[in-house]
Amino acid sequence: MSQEAATVQTDIHEEHHEELNFLHKYILPTDHKIIAMQYIFTGMIMAIIGGYFAYAFRMQLAFPGELVPFYGLVGPGEYNMLVTNHGTIMIFWVAMPVLIAGFGNYIIPLMIGCDDMVFPRLNRLSYQIFLVSALVLILSFFVKGGGFGGAWTSYPPLSSAAEYSLTDWGSSLWVLAVALEFVSFLLGGINFITTTMNARAPGMKMMDIPIAVWFIVLAVILFMASVGPLIAGAVMLFMDQRIGTTFFLPSGGGDPLLWQHLFWFFGHPEVYVVLLPTLGIVADIITVFARKKLFGYRTVLYTAFATGGLSFVVWAHHQFIAGIDPRMANVFVVTTVLISIPLAEMMFSYIATLYGGSIEFKTPMLWALSFLAAFLIGGVTGIYLGASALDVYFHDSYFVLAHFHYTFFPITIIGMFAAITYWFPKMFGRMMNETLGKIHFWGTFIPFNCIFLPLFFLGLAGQHRRIYNYNHFPDLATQELQDIRVFATASLVVMLFFQLIFIYNFFVSMFKGEKAPNNPWKANSLEWSIPSPPPHGNFKTLPTVYRGPYEYSAPGRDLDYWPQNEPPEKS
Repeated sequence: MSQEAATVQTDIHEEHHEELNFLHKYILPTDHKIIAMQYIFTGMIMAIIGGYFAYAFRMQLAFPGELVPFYGLVGPGEYNMLVTNHGTIMIFWVAMPVLIAGFGNYIIPLMIGCDDMVFPRLNRLSYQIFLVSALVLILSFFVKGGGFGGAWTSYPPLSSAAEYSLTDWGSSLWVLAVALEFVSFLLGGINFITTTMNARAPGMKMMDIPIAVWFIVLAVILFMASVGPLIAGAVMLFMDQRIGTTFFLPSGGGDPLLWQHLFWFFGHPEVYVVLLPTLGIVADIITVFARKKLFGYRTVLYTAFATGGLSFVVWAHHQFIAGIDPRMANVFVVTTVLISIPLAEMMFSYIATLYGGSIEFKTPMLWALSFLAAFLIGGVTGIYLGASALDVYFHDSYFVLAHFHYTFFPITIIGMFAAITYWFPKMFGRMMNETLGKIHFWGTFIPFNCIFLPLFFLGLAGQHRRIYNYNHFPDLATQELQDIRVFATASLVVMLFFQLIFIYNFFVSMFKGEKAPNNPWKANSLEWSIPSPPPHGNFKTLPTVYRGPYEYSAPGRDLDYWPQNEPPEKS
């Protein structure tokens, strides 16, 4: 590019990003950073709702049969509603909007060196549809019959029987909310992929893209490839509920197992849809605070591709006791074991990155390390459930619930806190209080283990899921098992209390925290080369990327970023 052309491009860039008024900056924004914060704040509000639901049904399990409203004790119908919507909210309205839409929106343009998403108005529409979906879900709690209580998997016939659904709008609004949320993320996914592939800074090759950006893009591709059958199934389920069709009802020639196949064909890739962004965020954090490049950047990336591919051929391990052909069950046992191999390789790469590093235990690093520890427990216990013989006993027990939470809590909650504490200085231009951050970390991580480790023992004892009062089952009503339930519930209350410290630290630091330098963590990815918080348009002059001059510099973590159009002078 000639000097004159570069000057013209810079002038156009600056004119295009003049300051906006309040309405167009915060209410109807097209700036990816503001839209990202809208997703993050909405996800945090939904997390409070989902966390309260967990408190309510855990109190019921700890103190069954005592209808005391102060303690949040509930009846069987309310219990099922709370459990169903807790799972739904934490997966679809917390994990996905915060980790993918929120931080994906925020970091992708900054890390690849562009001024915004390539379709900014589509980006705004994506959030608006997501907000409508959240409001529809909340509305479903207040209609006649109450919120949907058929589990987050929504298995027919309980979720599709016309005689039940035609008088109960809660289930239909739940399906509508989920469908709208899927539409929102399909629109957002188009933006993420197109921006990353076509709007990178000059000089940034495919293998130079930061691993966090790669993993968010891969997650979006997995979502877009797997969600189609479930959207079709959701339409059929809605028709079963509202107009009396029988796609999933045996009485009319339908098949309830069809829904299970449609749901889990999406449901298992969905695990990796929310896992990959957290893996990318954790990789970015540990390389910064270990002062090392990511060990095996290309290998990690290729194994992520393998993980995504294998995630499409493991879904029926959720259906080992649903009556599928035992010979097919053996196929899914093999694929389930195979998918653990690339994930194990990634974990070893992260641990190898730490080896020999100059590790600094800042709050984001504590969250990243705790993710590795907790997720490994979830992964190892998943091997047991992937064996069909063991799954016959463990299926729908609290062993599954404990495994699930050792998978999704690190992905959703730990990943969210890691990302927020790491990019907070960039987002708001101020530092969070480090002491309060560490108190919050230990006050979350220790109670988390106290909640879910004991649930493995309840599962081994035969405790089944979705039962609101175990006093009805003499074998499960022993004092020893009830003491475990009380201990787990008390641990949850402690963990929820420590979230107040995070909320205080977050909002006070946003306005009164120590002013953050442009690069407080001494990181070398592109977002840290500009002011904190970034201005509208991100870069005054779009950057050019050059290879680092040293032999130990590796792809993805080794680039020199220059906001000028010319490389630095060579000595």
